[in-house]
Amino acid sequence: MLWAVFTLIAAAAQTARNAMQRELTATLGTVGATHVRFLFGFPFALLLLAGVLITTGEALPTPPSIFWPWVIAGAFTQIAATATMLSVMGQRSFVVAYAYIKTEPVHVALFGLVFLGDRITALSAAAIILATAGVIVISLKGGIDERPTVHSTVIGLMSGALFGLSAIGYRGAILSLHLPNFVVAATFTVTVGLVIQAAFLSLYLVLRDPKVLRTIAAAWRPSLFAGFMGAFASEFWFLAFAITTAANVRTLALVEVLFAQGVTRFVFKQPTSQREAFGIVLVVVGVALLVWPH
Repeated sequence: MLWAVFTLIAAAAQTARNAMQRELTATLGTVGATHVRFLFGFPFALLLLAGVLITTGEALPTPPSIFWPWVIAGAFTQIAATATMLSVMGQRSFVVAYAYIKTEPVHVALFGLVFLGDRITALSAAAIILATAGVIVISLKGGIDERPTVHSTVIGLMSGALFGLSAIGYRGAILSLHLPNFVVAATFTVTVGLVIQAAFLSLYLVLRDPKVLRTIAAAWRPSLFAGFMGAFASEFWFLAFAITTAANVRTLALVEVLFAQGVTRFVFKQPTSQREAFGIVLVVVGVALLVWPH
């Protein structure tokens, strides 16, 4: 059950980071807010990697050639997925798109089977379907601004698929290292991925829009926090990926929707509708089915 603990920590950290990135989108734009996570995240990842190597006494890994296609695929699909998600946050269709983004566990299960041979049991498949359906029920409230459109459906499904491909790419990279210490393998992969992402987006902005880099530098205080939380969340996502299938991890991660519902109910005193309650039950049952065998 260690992977479940890692996943819950990562989900909580990601919720905080997403909120910060959403705020930064208004001032930095989609690409700038996307870049913040990587530019300010990789220094923390480097420090964490150094700490892990010193603590464990392990040497810096020498990755095999197969490691690079996996980590590059994970890094670039994550950039695309994050940018796609942020691009719709300020639009009226965001709730709808977000609901479809949360179909990621279904994508991950399919991609994991195709690319990594990660098989799932019938019980896990049922858990994925129930939890994903629950999130969609909670998210789609049926208001005038929240009716599915072709645009919101396509954007949401595309973003969910990209996040799924990213998870599989990173899990493939971790497994390709064949290291006895999964903490070293996960932390090394996090660091390499963030360095690749920070270098690529920095070069892109230097060539295409250097003004954004100056704006990011001016907003360094909130950006620093977003970068730290991004690196922190990634570390625990990758630790979980090193232990179990990405489908298990990303399905359990749907509990972040329950965190949001809890805040809405107890902090903002907003009542839970029957539809939301039904969605919560589906998520809880799905998560229970997922962790029960473990």
